[in-house]
Amino acid sequence: MGTGTAQRAAESLRERITEGVLVPGSRLVEAELAAGLGVSRNTLREAFRLLTQEGLLTHEPNKGVRVRRLTSADLADLYQVRRLIECGALRELRGGDYPLAAVREAVRAGEQAALEGRWNDCGTADIRFHQALAGLAESPHVDRLMVRVLAELRLAFHAMGDPRRFHEPYLGRNRQLLTTLEAGEAEQAAQDLAFYLEDSRRQLVEAYSRLP
Repeated sequence: MGTGTAQRAAESLRERITEGVLVPGSRLVEAELAAGLGVSRNTLREAFRLLTQEGLLTHEPNKGVRVRRLTSADLADLYQVRRLIECGALRELRGGDYPLAAVREAVRAGEQAALEGRWNDCGTADIRFHQALAGLAESPHVDRLMVRVLAELRLAFHAMGDPRRFHEPYLGRNRQLLTTLEAGEAEQAAQDLAFYLEDSRRQLVEAYSRLP
C-alpha cells in the first residue's frame, strides 16, 4: 500500500465532501468506494484513517465509517479559525493590485450556478470563494489548512436544509467583497468579511439549535 495512493484517495473523498456529494451521517461502503476509486480496500482504510484524523469521518466498531456530523462547538471553532485566516490574509495585503483571478472566478461560478438554480453548486462556489480569499496569503501551508477547514464547513451547510435560502444572500456580499478588493481597499474588505462571517456563523448556530 502506497502512502501517496492513500493520500490521493483521501483527497478524492475530501473533494466529494467539499462538493456536498457526501453528507453528514452517510455510511461509506468499502467495496463500492474502493472499486470507484480504483484502490485496494487496505488503501481505502488508510484514506479513512487520514480523514478521521482531519475530523471529516468517524469510525465506530461494528458500525463502520460515516461522514461526521459537526457539533455546535465544532462550528464555533471553525469560524474562529476562518476569521483568523481569511481576515488575516486580507489585512496582510499590500499595495492595491491584488491577484484576484481565483476570487473573480469563484464569484462568477456562484452567480452562474444561482441563475441556473444549481444551489448545491452555488455552495461549492462559495467554498471556492473563501479558499481564494485565504489564497491571497500566497502560503501553501494556509492553502492546505483551508482545504480541510472548508471541507468541514461544507458538512455544516447541510444543517440549513434549503441551500438557496442560505446561499443566495451571500452572492451579493461575495460580489461586494470582490469590488472592494478590486478598489485596493483590503482593510475595508477585511472588516466587511468579519461581519459577513459572524452573520454566517449565527445562521448556522440557529439551524443547529433546531436539529434533533
